[in-house]
Amino acid sequence: MDKQNVQMNDPPPGTQLPGGYPPEHPPAAFPGPPGYTAYPGTQAGYPVPPAGYSGAGPVGFPVPYQPVTSQPGAPAGVPWMPAPSPPLNCPPGLEYLTQIDQLLIHQQIELLEVLTGFETCNKYEIKNSLGQRIYFAAEDTDCCTRNCCGPSRPFTMRILDNMGREVITLDRPLRCTSCCFPCCLQEIEIQAPPGVPVGYVTQTWHPCLPKFTLQNERREDVLRLTGPCIVCSCCADVDFEIKSLDDKYAVGKISKQWTGLVRELFTDVDNFGIQFPLDLDVKMKAVMLGACFLIDFMFFERTRNEQRAGVW
Repeated sequence: MDKQNVQMNDPPPGTQLPGGYPPEHPPAAFPGPPGYTAYPGTQAGYPVPPAGYSGAGPVGFPVPYQPVTSQPGAPAGVPWMPAPSPPLNCPPGLEYLTQIDQLLIHQQIELLEVLTGFETCNKYEIKNSLGQRIYFAAEDTDCCTRNCCGPSRPFTMRILDNMGREVITLDRPLRCTSCCFPCCLQEIEIQAPPGVPVGYVTQTWHPCLPKFTLQNERREDVLRLTGPCIVCSCCADVDFEIKSLDDKYAVGKISKQWTGLVRELFTDVDNFGIQFPLDLDVKMKAVMLGACFLIDFMFFERTRNEQRAGVW
């Protein structure tokens, strides 16, 4: 029994938690601002998915009906997090997020991209703090868009669960990347299930700081996201703080982890950690996940040639 408890409580070998992160489910790690309503709760107006819902995805994303132990392109031997019972009014596929307060996002190394510099579709593993895989994310863009638009490219990110169902879709349109044009700033839409928006992340204009607003499905502002003035990942983690609308209360953070000189220099592979309250609405947890991908593409998705030239 003691041995089983040790195995359940300790992260598996090779699992790296972000610096300064407490163990999973810390007591009142981020209590949230006054008036904050914990999840679960009644979420009126959310459409009930049809019976037998199995996710929606494009051609090339098969929808099997039995559990799988790995996704195409994902490393073998990584266990999946067991699927919990879905709570009331929880969007299908987001029930995994009800039991965690941390997410680890690990981008996979693409050998073709490392050797040739030819931009390929990004793929990510999304894990809990125990190293169990929760989702598998894959970029859905064409070759011309990836290599012509670079990190500014519009994309659709399709996030699959352990049944191979597409449970979350992230849609980033083509927007301006310069602070000189505040009328057409960056944005990403989060859908869960695909086709049903649950929130948005919009860039807020600021001459120096990277600032974003996290919104619900009705485009009402819920949280603020602010990064450092100099977004540099050299030898240290980069933290983006998630706060209440009045900036008085810390709610969580998104951290870009330093992965080592060799990996940072020769690849554009990034690792991120997301921390949020355990009882936060699962929709807002999904919105934070979308914010993480937007931050990755805006500030850390660089080609190998740019990195060698010293652009970090």
